[in-house]
Amino acid sequence: MKLLHEQNRGRYEAPNLSKVTAPLKKHEGIIFDIMRYAIHDGPGVRTTIFMKGCPLQCWWCHNPEGISSTNDLAYFDYKCIGCKTCVNVCPTKAITFNRDKHFIDRNTCTKCGVCADTCPTGALKIIGRKISLEDLMATIERDIILYDTSGGGVTFSGGEPLYQPLFLKEALKECKDRKIHVALDTSGYAHPEVFKSIAEHVDLFLYDLKLLDDFNHRKYTGVSNKLIIENLTYLVEIGRGKDVIIRFPVIPKITDTDENVGKLVDLLQKLKGVEEVDLLPFHDISEKYMRIGKEYLMPIHSAPSEERLAYIREKLEAIGLRVKIGG
Repeated sequence: MKLLHEQNRGRYEAPNLSKVTAPLKKHEGIIFDIMRYAIHDGPGVRTTIFMKGCPLQCWWCHNPEGISSTNDLAYFDYKCIGCKTCVNVCPTKAITFNRDKHFIDRNTCTKCGVCADTCPTGALKIIGRKISLEDLMATIERDIILYDTSGGGVTFSGGEPLYQPLFLKEALKECKDRKIHVALDTSGYAHPEVFKSIAEHVDLFLYDLKLLDDFNHRKYTGVSNKLIIENLTYLVEIGRGKDVIIRFPVIPKITDTDENVGKLVDLLQKLKGVEEVDLLPFHDISEKYMRIGKEYLMPIHSAPSEERLAYIREKLEAIGLRVKIGG
């Protein structure tokens, strides 16, 4: 494990906070998906907006296409028929075939999307697009009746929504003006002033806690956990603990250790007001990384055992928390 970390030390430098909170245009954001009729991202039936860009580089990230703040070019090999149309249209000659195997030179590719536009089977796809606030709200408003009847609403996820703070804040305010329930699925990694300015417009926080030891947090996510804990503590101190659901990713041999679980229990005992925890079992999504040309660093490929999940659940329930397995 140590060797793998040493080999990749350079790519896990903590980002500059001024960069983390640097916005796009106020009324324009970058998203990579909109999921309507979602039922696992907060109460009721929801529309989940997946925003692009994240300051964390978690080894196990289940949405690697959301990490970069710019577009990604994805290749779905099972859809490819080997017609080589993409080779002929690529303006930078970044796409080649070698013995009928498709290859993208990611250093040369500009992600212009010409290949994806001309691919007859959809084997190539640009992930990520700009969206105006007006267009986003038009999509959200389609299902207002469903939100009202199911007790649902809108969830902003990612990536990390706080990476686009001005656009996020404008979207949250528009939702609140329409009396739409809003959830924020977040790592909590943002400058405290930014976090506080956003928090007042959020009804429910789906708040990730991964590793409580700062050294290990830096190792596996690339950033310190100090801001994350500080912002969570702020929510509790202003009486909003009941509006927080802690999401704890259960990663075998990384987050599920006795030491880390013990520190999680200790922290949540101190943060009076938080009532609920979702345990999110790891599953292997290495194929997603391959599609967008990212290296998959996880040396572990198996899900946590039922026994381990039960152990963590028991520890958290012992301090009075409601615990659910899954989001």
